[in-house]
Amino acid sequence: MDTNTANANLNWYPGHMTKAKRMMQEEIKLVDLVIELVDARVPLSSRNPDIDELGKNKSRIVLLNKADLADEEGNRRWTAYFKEQGLHVLEMNARTGAGAKAIQGLVQSACKEKIERDRKRGIVNRPVRAMVVGIPNVGKSTFINSFAGRACAKTGNKPGVTKGKQWIRLNKSLELLDTPGILWPKFSEREVGLRLAYIGSMNDEIIVIQELALDFIRHIAKRYSQVFSDRYGIQYPEALSEEKAALYILEEIAESRKCYMKGGEVDYEKAASLLIEDFRSGRLGRITLEFPQDVV
Repeated sequence: MDTNTANANLNWYPGHMTKAKRMMQEEIKLVDLVIELVDARVPLSSRNPDIDELGKNKSRIVLLNKADLADEEGNRRWTAYFKEQGLHVLEMNARTGAGAKAIQGLVQSACKEKIERDRKRGIVNRPVRAMVVGIPNVGKSTFINSFAGRACAKTGNKPGVTKGKQWIRLNKSLELLDTPGILWPKFSEREVGLRLAYIGSMNDEIIVIQELALDFIRHIAKRYSQVFSDRYGIQYPEALSEEKAALYILEEIAESRKCYMKGGEVDYEKAASLLIEDFRSGRLGRITLEFPQDVV
């Protein structure tokens, strides 16, 4: 297994960053509110670092999506952290719609000053305009589809429509700017790249999955070593070094799930893929991969 190859691959990100950022700078002028989706398992690593600068004069909401996959203590700590930053925060699951009912009230709260300014100027019932942002695989499209629903119509004669963007009227008090552009985070720290790879926000085709799985085992063993027993019936070998323990766990997963190649050799790739998919789907249980005190 070539560790250097894995590390090099994790430094990759798409080359259209500048173009996407320029598009965002134009679009953000049209909105009152930025709704940012992050993955609750990696709330900081799944944020785009440019959003704070681009949206600094806008009302802000952070949705901790996939909160059902993150542990409850992690969700509490991240909610408190973002509130301390002056942001409005909500735990949700865009796939099931859990938490969605609270969004409307949160929008009204986040845009309270804007709504009051409109009222004083004699403008009533003007809808809040919001833009949804999020990196790949945090659930942005799922959120837009479930929150907007099929019955919502485009509203015409608005800035942005002529640029090929779509305004969706969710109700009389909220319009959503649905944009095709997705910003990818720039990251230099290897740990950030790894966390994004764990949750599937990077192209798996550029990842050495065996190395990713070994890194993942080392990472979660510090806080969640019991998951190996709960899911696979494997006791984490505390007496071994992190590297040897990780390899032991991967080999035992291969054994327990009959991951072998022709000739009876261990199929590390199959076992690694199985482990990562078990994590992404929640079958390993609720896991948070970073806490505010660890990364801030």
